Amino acid sequence: MARRRLLPLAAVERLMKKAGAERISPTAVKALADILETVAGDIASRAVRYANYAKRKTVTRKDIELAASE
Repeated sequence: MARRRLLPLAAVERLMKKAGAERISPTAVKALADILETVAGDIASRAVRYANYAKRKTVTRKDIELAASE
C-alpha cells in the first residue's frame, strides 16, 4: 500500500515549473516531494520544541523562522 503524501505531487510539480523546469520526470517530482516533506517535518519539530521551551502551546511564525534558520 502506498504511503499517504502530505504534499500533493501536482503542487510540487508546479514549484519545479515555476523554478524553470520545462520537463519533469514523475520520479523527480516524487523525490523532491520526499525531501520537502522531510525538511518541513524537521523544521516543524524544532519549532514545536521552541514553543514548548517558551512554555507556549502555540507555534508562532518566529518559532518557524528560528527553526528554519538552523
